[in-house]
Amino acid sequence: MKTLLPLAVLGSLLATSALAETYEVQMLNKHPDNAKQRMVFVPDFLKVETGDTVVFKSVDPSHNSQSIKGMIPEGGDVWKGKMNKDVSVTFTVEGLYGYKCLPHFGMGMVGVVQVGDDTSNLEALKAKKAPPKSKAVFDAIYEQIEAE
Repeated sequence: MKTLLPLAVLGSLLATSALAETYEVQMLNKHPDNAKQRMVFVPDFLKVETGDTVVFKSVDPSHNSQSIKGMIPEGGDVWKGKMNKDVSVTFTVEGLYGYKCLPHFGMGMVGVVQVGDDTSNLEALKAKKAPPKSKAVFDAIYEQIEAE
């Protein structure tokens, strides 16, 4: 016996996937607008909606993107991209996701994706220790989040 999805459920699923967006974050050796900023994600802060995908684009060599333990919302998916490879992450849980480039974490190559309007895990992100340059980047991003 076959089970069919009610049309309303099927329509809702199709509408959700049709509305999902794809965003790109570039992994770069220097910021295109400020050559003094080295080893950066551009942009380093991005606000998306549930179901959206972020592609971390390997533009320059020797970078990856990976979530940081303790800096994702409960139930959120972790990711760890390979060196010199693009990685796509589809976000299904609202909240804040801190991420880094593993080899350049100490140089401040970090970022945050905000999914939806839920910022309830902001204090957990703030409490997580990071190297001084990364902490400075995170602090600037936290100011943006709190200003909204």
